[in-house]
Amino acid sequence: MYMKQHILGALQEEFNHWEELLAGLNEMQRTRPLVPSNMSIKDDLAHLWAWQQRSIARVEAAIHDREPEFPVWPDTLDPNSEDATDQINAWVYESYRNEPWAAVYAQWREGFLRFLAGAKAISEKDLLDSGKYPWLGGYPLALIFLASYDHHHEHLEHVLNWLQTHASHS
Repeated sequence: MYMKQHILGALQEEFNHWEELLAGLNEMQRTRPLVPSNMSIKDDLAHLWAWQQRSIARVEAAIHDREPEFPVWPDTLDPNSEDATDQINAWVYESYRNEPWAAVYAQWREGFLRFLAGAKAISEKDLLDSGKYPWLGGYPLALIFLASYDHHHEHLEHVLNWLQTHASHS
């Protein structure tokens, strides 16, 4: 159970860091662009949530012993192709940029908690077995959790660095 506990602990800690950061910001801080980017913290959360839906689909497939049922994205965008990442991210931004902060935050939060609950429901053996889920192409399910952690952490560091730099120039 040690690896599973480590993964769950890291994900919970990352979630807590995001919650602490977001609780300390007002709506303007959450929704204004992080110049020179046109994306705000709200847009970052929408981006994380959009990608996390695919991770949740994999976790739920593992729990229910079936193929993943991924969210519907445009047929022209292949989320399994690294060449399409920029196009997908642009599509995600356009799809959610006009959503209100409260809706984006609620979706992200619910998704993250659902993802954590899914992780708790899977045995460590199944989490680490690279042959357990053929639809993962020989990768263990644990990789999905680690990738989600890395993705959230990368965005958190970017936001924290921007806020620190911005605060020092205020």
